[in-house]
Parts: sequence; C-alpha cells; structure tokens
Amino acid sequence: MDKKTIGFIGLGIMGTPMSGHLIKAGHKVIAYDIMPAAIQRAVEAGAEAGKSAKDVASRSEVVITMVPDSPDVEKAYLGEDGILAGAKPGTLLLDMSSISPVTAKLVAEKAAEKGCPMLDAPVSGGDVGAREARLSIMVGGDPAVYEQAVPIFQLMGKPTYCGASGAGQVVKACNQIQVALNFIGMAEALVLGAKAGVEPEIIIKVLSGGYAQTRVMDVRGPRIVKGDYAPGFRSRFHYKDLNIIRETARAFGATLPASALAHELFTSMVANGWGDLDHSAVVKVIELLSNTELPVKKDE
Repeated sequence: MDKKTIGFIGLGIMGTPMSGHLIKAGHKVIAYDIMPAAIQRAVEAGAEAGKSAKDVASRSEVVITMVPDSPDVEKAYLGEDGILAGAKPGTLLLDMSSISPVTAKLVAEKAAEKGCPMLDAPVSGGDVGAREARLSIMVGGDPAVYEQAVPIFQLMGKPTYCGASGAGQVVKACNQIQVALNFIGMAEALVLGAKAGVEPEIIIKVLSGGYAQTRVMDVRGPRIVKGDYAPGFRSRFHYKDLNIIRETARAFGATLPASALAHELFTSMVANGWGDLDHSAVVKVIELLSNTELPVKKDE
C-alpha cells in the first residue's frame, strides 16, 4: 500500500491507538483534537500536530474522524473551520464515529458536493479492539470507494461492506442493541447469583463455558468481579447510541421493546453519575434495584 498523508481527528480512548497503528504502518499522520494534551500524545507517538479540522484536511489525502456524537461530526465537517472548508476535491473522508444514519447521509451528501468521497465506518471492539487492531468496522457508501479504503481500514481491524451511505451506522446501531442486552443479561445473572450466595467469579466461569458465553463476558466479566469499571467504552456514549437506536427505530417503524428497557437502564446510569464508567457498569443499576452489591474480589 502506498504511504499516504492521513489526517486523524478525535484522539480519545479509541482514536489514539487507532491513529497509532497508522503511524506504525509508515503513514504520515496529522492529528487534531479539541484537547491539546491528546494532540501532544499523538505527536509523541510520531504524528504531526494539526491546528484545526480545516488545517488537517488541507494537508491530507485522507481524513479520518473519530468523535463522540452526531453534532460533533456535523461541526467537524460542516463548521466554518471544519474539514470541508479545507479539503481539496478528491480527499477521501472516513467517519469512524458512531452517529445517526441520517447525519451520516447528510454529511456524505455535503462532502460529495465538494467532490470528496465519504464513507461512514463506525467500529465495535472497545479500547481493547482499538489497541490490538481488531476492531469490527462497518462501512457504508460507494463500494468502489470502500475498496480504496480497505487497506487503511485493515490497519485498524476487519472492515465489512454493509451497503449504501448510512448502512454502516445502521449496522452499528444493531451491534449496540446486542452489546447492551449482553451486558444487561450478564448483570442480572451476577446480581441474582450474589443474592443467592454464589460468588460472581463462579457465575462467570460457568457461564463462559457454555451457551451463554459472549465476548462481552470474556472481556469484562473478570473486571466486574474485581469492581473495575475503568472505561473501555463510556456508558454515556452507549446511552447516546441507544438514543440513536430509538430514533432509527422510529424512522423505519421497528418495534424494539428490549432496546427500550436498555435505554431506561442506561438513562439511570447517567442520572446516577456513572456516565464515565464502562458500559459494563450497568450492573450497578441492577444492584441498586435489587438492594444489593456484588462482593468484590481484590487482587492479592
């Protein structure tokens, strides 16, 4: 693959390691974030500092964005100092944020008017997947443009073409339904076990060996047992995704009762001040409702 100049905007828990893989592969990366400390970390990893989204786009052949929500994407691309203000026609735009399919299609249309091909490419896999370059990447847009972007995506994970513009975001919404319900199921199992006097690590061990096993359980189960809710993916972002799921369901006339319950439980997480904890911390809501706490097994 030819080495490219790649702008990377959004250097949080996910974006920092993702941009790092591009640097290690030999690409020139121009990094920008609204937090100066995040830019400095990227510079220390080998990136060049960008002054703004517009500045990054003006200096790049490819621009990748990894920001929290739909309004952030709109600002990053459509703002006065945004990407489209600086991008040259032909610049490849890859939005890897998790946002509304409606916003994804809107921004892609604006990019097309500027002559810039754009793909929506949200990811799943959390901080672990980002660090290990094992993200699942769900891509929507022109299939020919997708083929151009595949070598870049493969440096960060495994891409899958999902369909026309916005399809990647629809599939990500489907993913977030499943992940939320997996976390809730695990939380209920652990709390029921605790109420009945069974140690959480026993529940995790047994369930991980049978039909109930999930990657959510494999990655986060052992941390829950230790009371570790350091964020791999913040619960407030999953709450944001559940809002997107509700909006998308209304737009397409889908009835999603379990997702509605998940939305209420994640609403409680944010209301209780747990929005910056990992989304596995939904167990704390189940603990609260059950008037119990999981016994925590500290490292010896």
